[in-house]
Amino acid sequence: MLEVYGHGGDLQTAAERYGIAPGQMMDLSANINPLGPPPGLLDKLQEVLPEIVKYPDPGHRRLVSLLSQRYAVEPGCLVIGNGAAENMALALLALSPTKVGIIEPCFSEYRTLAEQFGAQVSSVSGSAKRAFRAEPQDVERLIIETDLVFLGQPNNPNGVQYPLDELRRFADIAERSGTYLIVDEAFVDFIPEQQRQSLLPELTKYSQLVLIRSMTKFYAIPGLRLGFAIASPELAARMRGKQVTWSVNSLALAAGEVCLQADEAYEQATIVIIMEQRKLLHAALQELGCETWPGEANFMLVRLPEGWTAAEVQTELGKRGVLVRSCAMYAGLGERDIRIAVKGEYESRRLLTELSVVLGGKTR
Repeated sequence: MLEVYGHGGDLQTAAERYGIAPGQMMDLSANINPLGPPPGLLDKLQEVLPEIVKYPDPGHRRLVSLLSQRYAVEPGCLVIGNGAAENMALALLALSPTKVGIIEPCFSEYRTLAEQFGAQVSSVSGSAKRAFRAEPQDVERLIIETDLVFLGQPNNPNGVQYPLDELRRFADIAERSGTYLIVDEAFVDFIPEQQRQSLLPELTKYSQLVLIRSMTKFYAIPGLRLGFAIASPELAARMRGKQVTWSVNSLALAAGEVCLQADEAYEQATIVIIMEQRKLLHAALQELGCETWPGEANFMLVRLPEGWTAAEVQTELGKRGVLVRSCAMYAGLGERDIRIAVKGEYESRRLLTELSVVLGGKTR
C-alpha cells in the first residue's frame, strides 16, 4: 500500500518502493487539473518571490475581495485557509462538537481531524446501487444524532453529488436540530456550472451551514495549499478566531489572486477535458471487466475484476510508473476498489494500455 500517510500523491514513497524517479511517474493517485496552473501564475510567483522577506497579509484582504466578488458574498463570510483541510480543522476548533457524523466512504480527513480534536465519530454508509450515496433518511438521522456532519459534494472517492432538494432537506434539519453541516465542495469546480448542486446561492437561509472549497485541485497548486470556507459572518468569525496568524503564505495568496482572474477559457477547457476523458475511461474500463460508477468529478471509483485486489494492481502499475489510489482502506468499500484521477488523453490511453497488460497477465 502506497498510502502510508493516508492520501494519494505520495511520490516520495512511490519512488522508494519502485525505484523510479518522481518526475518519471504518471500520478493518477492525486486529483489535480491536467492543464496545470493557469497561464501567468508561475510568472506572478517569480515576480512576488522577493516579497518572502515580508510577512503575508494576516487578513488576506486582496484575496478575500476577489472571492467576495466572484461568489457574491460579503467579505465577512469568508475564511482563507492553508488548504481545504485547514478550514475543516478550523470548523472543528470553532464549533467544538462532541459527536461528529460522516457518510462513508469519504475523505479520510473528516474522521482523522474529528478524532484528533477529541470528538466521537458516528457514520452511515452509502450503497453501491446509489453510487455510494447514503439513503436520505440515514443522513437525516445522522444530522439529528450528532453535533456536526461532514458531507462531500461531490464526494471523494465516488465523485457523486446529492441532489439539491436532498441538500436543502439536510440543511433544514440541521437548522432545526442545531447541528452544523459542513459541505465539502473541494471538487465542484470540475463540474459544469449548470450541473453543480450547491447551497451557495441560498447560504443566507442557513446559520448552521459551512461550505468548504479548495483552490489547489482545480488550479493545480497543491504544493502551495490554498482553500476557503463560506459561512454566515458569525460562523466565519468564529473560525477565523481559531486560526494561527500567517497560516497562509504570501506565495499562496498571490497564486490565489491569479487563479481568480484566470481566463474563462482555461476553466472551460478543464471542464471539457475532464468530461471527455471520464466518458472514455468509463467505457474502456468496463470493456476490461471493471465496474465504474457515474461520478462527476475529476476522478473515478473503479472496482477491479474478480480475482484482483487493489494492492496487486497498484503494485503492478507502480512498477510501470503509473500510480493509482487504493481504496481498500475506505469504510464501505473493498479490496478490489481503486480510485483513478481523470486527466488528459495521453494519461487515459497510457493507463488503459498498462492496465490491460496487467489484467491480461494473470492466470485466474
